[in-house]
Amino acid sequence: MECRIGCAACCIAITITSPIPGMPGGKPAGVRCIQLAEDNKCRLFGKPDRPAVCSGFAAEEYTCGQTNEDAFRILTQLEQLTAPAS
Repeated sequence: MECRIGCAACCIAITITSPIPGMPGGKPAGVRCIQLAEDNKCRLFGKPDRPAVCSGFAAEEYTCGQTNEDAFRILTQLEQLTAPAS
């Protein structure tokens, strides 16, 4: 599956614990990555300082669905299901 350019669900909906330039502690779920441009494209795409977790994420129908709305819903649900108990 090809990533839907400008979707950005994976850059907003999920927790990223790896350091991100401008967000040294990573980012919590539901928070927009500081490296997302206004058009929802990653400013670090293809650059060596892009976190490995981001580079390693591959769009798949089971995580991204058929639409951007599906992706936000699915990734938010997966985030909630895998969050550590508080």
